Amino acid sequence: MKLVVVESPAKAKTIEKYLGPGHRVLASYGHVRDLPPKDGSVNPDDGFAMDWETYPDKAKQLKAITDEAKKADTLILATDPDREGEAISWHVQEVLRKKKALPQHVERVTFNAITKTSVLAAMAKPRQLDEDLIDAYRARRALDYLVGFTLSPILWRKLPGAKSAGRVQSVALRLIVDREREIELFRAQEYWSVSATFESDGTPFAARLVALDGRRVDRLSIGDKGSADAAKAVVEAGRFTVTSIETKPLTRNPPPPFTTSTLQQEAARKLGFSASHTMRLAQSLYEDGLITYMRTDGVQMADEAISAARRVIADRYDAGYVPDKPRFYSTKAKNAQEAHEAIRPTDFHLGSGGSGDHARLYGLIFNRGLASQMASARLERTTVELSDGPGRATLRATGQVTLFPGFLALYEEGRDEKADDEDAARMPAMRSGDAPAKTGVEAVQSFTQPPPRYSEASLVKRLEELGIGRPSTYAATLQTLKDREYVVLEKNRFIPEESGRLVTAFLERFFEKYVSFDYTAELEEGLDDVSGGRLGWQQLLEAFWKDFKPLAGEVMEQKPSEVTAALDEFLAPYLFPDKDDGTDPRLCPLCGTGQLGLRGGKYGAFVACSNYPDCKYTRRFGQGEEAASEGPAELGNGISLKSGRFGPYLERGEGKEIERASIPKDVPQDELTLEVAEKLLSLPRDIGAHPETGQMISASIGRYGPYLVHEGKYARLSSTAEVFDTGMNAAVVKLAEAAGAKGQRGGGREPLAVLGAHPVSGKELKVMEGRYGPYVSDGETHATLPKSADPKAVTLDEGAGLIDAKAAKGPVKKGGRKPARKSGTTGRKKAGAGATKS
Repeated sequence: MKLVVVESPAKAKTIEKYLGPGHRVLASYGHVRDLPPKDGSVNPDDGFAMDWETYPDKAKQLKAITDEAKKADTLILATDPDREGEAISWHVQEVLRKKKALPQHVERVTFNAITKTSVLAAMAKPRQLDEDLIDAYRARRALDYLVGFTLSPILWRKLPGAKSAGRVQSVALRLIVDREREIELFRAQEYWSVSATFESDGTPFAARLVALDGRRVDRLSIGDKGSADAAKAVVEAGRFTVTSIETKPLTRNPPPPFTTSTLQQEAARKLGFSASHTMRLAQSLYEDGLITYMRTDGVQMADEAISAARRVIADRYDAGYVPDKPRFYSTKAKNAQEAHEAIRPTDFHLGSGGSGDHARLYGLIFNRGLASQMASARLERTTVELSDGPGRATLRATGQVTLFPGFLALYEEGRDEKADDEDAARMPAMRSGDAPAKTGVEAVQSFTQPPPRYSEASLVKRLEELGIGRPSTYAATLQTLKDREYVVLEKNRFIPEESGRLVTAFLERFFEKYVSFDYTAELEEGLDDVSGGRLGWQQLLEAFWKDFKPLAGEVMEQKPSEVTAALDEFLAPYLFPDKDDGTDPRLCPLCGTGQLGLRGGKYGAFVACSNYPDCKYTRRFGQGEEAASEGPAELGNGISLKSGRFGPYLERGEGKEIERASIPKDVPQDELTLEVAEKLLSLPRDIGAHPETGQMISASIGRYGPYLVHEGKYARLSSTAEVFDTGMNAAVVKLAEAAGAKGQRGGGREPLAVLGAHPVSGKELKVMEGRYGPYVSDGETHATLPKSADPKAVTLDEGAGLIDAKAAKGPVKKGGRKPARKSGTTGRKKAGAGATKS
């Protein structure tokens, strides 16, 4: 018997069908062991020996694999075809070796797609584990551990509020912080553009001023209204004729099929998906056999895939859309061992796959892959110059027409920023000497714009350009920054939080080399050399550790006050920028004599006056003088308005009797009256007894906003005002609506498909759209459809089979739940400073 080990149960189930009798396929459920998160897991003094520990939650899977391995004569390791897949296979082999359960023969197979053809072809060509890839994994894992477990304790001790640092994570954060600094230092510059509109043969077009009185006019040449009005007057007075026409043919070639990085970028641009969401969807599509492996930096497609794509193009369009020769793309990956086939559909005859977000991502992959083998687009760009009689002004109009769309008929690559659409206009046919009718002249004021904040797509692109990290790790890196609350994503753009800026400043000041872009890229090249067999993994680690360890020791020896003083000096241009009037930017605006400086507190850094405690001027790190606090504001009746770690809050009383409440975001501080403050501190508000149950209905404000509560059931309110204004009738209706939306799965919705009567029970089977995807229902039992299934193509037999399988499993066990808290037993909670009452 041959034991085959893969990562996921979905993959295991599919492959076992392909292999048939004599094979047992089991899933490891990903990595089975790792370096334990404690000191000593990597020992630099013992050749960087690593102390691996199996995951407790993988004990069941490992026992099953071990039991089957003892009965098998061959172990086939069939994990994913990349470094991580090689590492999982190696870990499984080592665990079995340690348990003395390793079969006599061990083979490694890889396949780029979970199709029968690919799997059987791979099984016919086994190999040994790639020791170079395993060494690269060990080097990368040890590096990440050494950086994290050396820097993080330093941050905790020297920088209160900081959570962690990482080798790639910290450099990605620096990119975000650097961009924010650029935006803050940016000074907008005024400029004007002068243009005229014309009409020729009934076709309107616009032309902009490009020369005036013998001087070239660039974008920033006209800098004020006076100059713009003067230029506009010249254009208005002139009679313009065509002096030159230039027509150029253009060719646009299709982009190559997706790599991991370009898929993440394009899914963010076109579908609004985060990198992590894209990779989860792609993993499912791969395991369902719909696409090839999704962690790759290769752009080439297999010959049979290219042939299939060309046939589909000819069928969908016509022969003119198929180029004379197949297109072959070359990869820019520096390590050929990690450059696999591009991400593409496994079958180009399957134009759609999956449902919901899976279907949207599959469509993107399909269109990009098919377009990569389509003919080039042919365009024509026309540039027309017009001059007035005296030759004072020259105007230029440009336009572009598509002669043959080629691949653009199916796919056009997205952009991170809006492109200038001036060339997109269609130009009328004109000849030299023509005098089109002028229909208007305008001067438009504009201002230069700061560089845009990074989106997930543009940040991934920049990381790849710099050679930092690897595309397969970008999703996890960006997610870590969000989880650590170092950045916040607003309108799909990264904005650094105060803690992120402070950590970046600390690392730049004390570990400048290790957060530099060049050094991080060089380290990645070294790791590629290890995976290519050109460099020993221990050699790379020794070169890193000999400089990093003594530097970390020096920083750890410094007192927190010394670190704060160094950061105060390092951040001075940002915290205390020069003032326009030349006065001292550090002079305290409250007392007029103290000097402002950076201070460290329990919850992070802040700016304070040197005359403390006599002067209580403070402001949060990263905010200007407008965010300063001169101490608590008294509203009356013993209520104070204060500023805390999480923003402004109200406080009344002292000691055990103290009450606090956060200021909701929809209550402006300048509208915060004593009456409103007393209402906020009085929450929760009892509306009255429910007419059916007799139990109290209450309104309050929680972590996720205003809400109603009754017998442990909640309903969301839309504003703070509703907390105080909602009456009994409205409350009962809102609670009923919330209960109906939550309790009736699919209730009130039209079915996606009606399959007919169940052959045994006679109940009508329907396909419904649910919160977690489409499912089949007979009114009592609900069975989720496979991710790759088309909801509208499910047959009655398939639906009945899903319902029967779900019913055979029995009802879901609900044991282990905590008992619900009884209504009315919760007293008013004393929230911490800046915390929200609920």
